[in-house]
Amino acid sequence: MWNWATLEFYLARRFLVAILATFVLCAGLIFMIDFVELLRQSGKTGNVPLFTLVGLTLLRLPAYTEFLLPFAILVGSIATLLWLSRKSELAVMRAGGMSAWQYLRPGLVVAFALGVFAVAIYNPLAATARAYSEQLAADAFGRDAKLFRSDAEGVWLRQNGTDGESVISALYPEKDGINLRLVTAFIFDKMGAFSARIDAERAILKNGYWELQKAVVGAVDQPPNEVGVYLLPTHLTPERVRDTLGNVISVSFWQLPNLIEHAEKARISSHRLRVQYELLLSRPLLCLAMVLLAATVSLRSFRSGGIQTMVITGMIGGFGFFLMAEVSRQIGNAGLAPPWAAVWIPTLAVILVTTTVLLHQEDG
Repeated sequence: MWNWATLEFYLARRFLVAILATFVLCAGLIFMIDFVELLRQSGKTGNVPLFTLVGLTLLRLPAYTEFLLPFAILVGSIATLLWLSRKSELAVMRAGGMSAWQYLRPGLVVAFALGVFAVAIYNPLAATARAYSEQLAADAFGRDAKLFRSDAEGVWLRQNGTDGESVISALYPEKDGINLRLVTAFIFDKMGAFSARIDAERAILKNGYWELQKAVVGAVDQPPNEVGVYLLPTHLTPERVRDTLGNVISVSFWQLPNLIEHAEKARISSHRLRVQYELLLSRPLLCLAMVLLAATVSLRSFRSGGIQTMVITGMIGGFGFFLMAEVSRQIGNAGLAPPWAAVWIPTLAVILVTTTVLLHQEDG
């Protein structure tokens, strides 16, 4: 008679070791690539101590490797099932009356638990490390970490305040966008009509307003008037503007709901924040789907042959899914589809397809 608890623990350990080994190997490769890139940047901007470059790379690594987990689960699960098949352990389990769903259950539990851990704990740690690395990079390379999307004409920000909407343009963002230099602001009233243009040397974001220094106000049908300091109301706060306009990988899962609310209140597009939130919510289910995908190509006996073809098919299927998911995510970021649909539909589709394949393989 099977000792189910011992057997399930054994299988879960096999899955966990293979997944973590794949994850560490890929993380090591990413570390080397990112470190070489930082060395290249250091050669262009000046000498940065080697210790600082290593620290920067380590701080950036969690945010980059966070997206590796589904791939590591796919490869690790394939490796685990092939190893068990090669040792004839799967054949023994089947002979003992176990179905595929029974010996896949430990892998599914491990993958789901890793997904929950990645979202609830690893993601906040990665976001914190990423934000700190951007500050460290600004000091090391002598420039501010650019969290704004900027081009040759500077940066643009559309916001909402108690007096109506406004659009701010600045040539030089500083301190993650909290300070702006060479600013032009276009003010609209509550009815949406243009009311004034403000040119200022500097803008500083404070609690509930922008402080525009050395400002020149040009209202409709009035000559320009130099006012020195102009206070422009805004719903943004110094703590939120960095994340609202910044890189979503620097935002923790637990911060996203509040940031989405602030972005919508400030009349800033929240599509990419909503997509990121749905992406994190779906990650445990995605990890589970990777085990199912691995099982569809790894349960055939070694004696039946065609293992290489099945594994290659599984890897191609995995890369195809990741490509489809990325395209769907970009569609969601562009606002062409609801965020939940852009994220959940590809994940649910792969679960349905792999479950159907497994049912066919198991029950004929």
